[in-house]
Amino acid sequence: MRKTFCLIFAGSTLAFSGMSLADSHEGGEEEANVAAPMEMYACRYNDGKGPADLDAATKDFNKWADKQDITDYSAWTLVPYYFSAEQEFDVLWFGAAEKATALGRVQDSWLATGTKEAEGFADVMTCDTHAAYSVLTMKQPPEREGDNGNLVVTFSDCNTSDGVTFDDLYMPMLEWGKYREEHGSKAGHWVFFPSFGGGKETFEFKWVTAYENLEDLGADWDQSNESGWKKVNELFRGKVSCDSSRAYMATSRRQASNDD
Repeated sequence: MRKTFCLIFAGSTLAFSGMSLADSHEGGEEEANVAAPMEMYACRYNDGKGPADLDAATKDFNKWADKQDITDYSAWTLVPYYFSAEQEFDVLWFGAAEKATALGRVQDSWLATGTKEAEGFADVMTCDTHAAYSVLTMKQPPEREGDNGNLVVTFSDCNTSDGVTFDDLYMPMLEWGKYREEHGSKAGHWVFFPSFGGGKETFEFKWVTAYENLEDLGADWDQSNESGWKKVNELFRGKVSCDSSRAYMATSRRQASNDD
């Protein structure tokens, strides 16, 4: 799971459907940081339905996926933890593959053969949003023992300042990730660019951070309060504005077989 999450959630002046930036490494040649696809459903439970019903529908989904020999699709459900009334949903479903072609192949199969399983989900919840994002990995999380795929994930909506493009933010974001790592952070960082399903976004991108647990989130929070805010001002003041983060508890629902 960790490999796909790192690539997806887990992977401007760029084409949102085929995004690539150069990532330079000390002592080596530049490598392309290529965006990866992720789909998202935002859903509310139907009357009388809840998490146990979603578990049952997901079990049927995994049986279908196994029968279709789907080995390159990972999925998570996210439920709000730090949130406001603006989050008008009960649960998010994120699905990812390493390449958009693979994601499309899974979606084609779902539309062609997953009618019964789709009806099972529809009986449990109503989803009024199906969107897709192109995802860049900005900081890999460290390896961890006993990885069960469950995470704490935060999202902030961000906009660049006048005259600033994402190109201007790319290297500062990498530097911020290195700074965090040097100060003990165990988080992974990603940037989500809207690709499909929206059209009225009030943000240019989502800045996404994932932690193994709330204690790790708290450790980064403490470091920010104590001194990290100075680095934030140094790197980003006058370049970008982001709203306060929403936090979600993420549960792994399916793991691609090529995940570590």
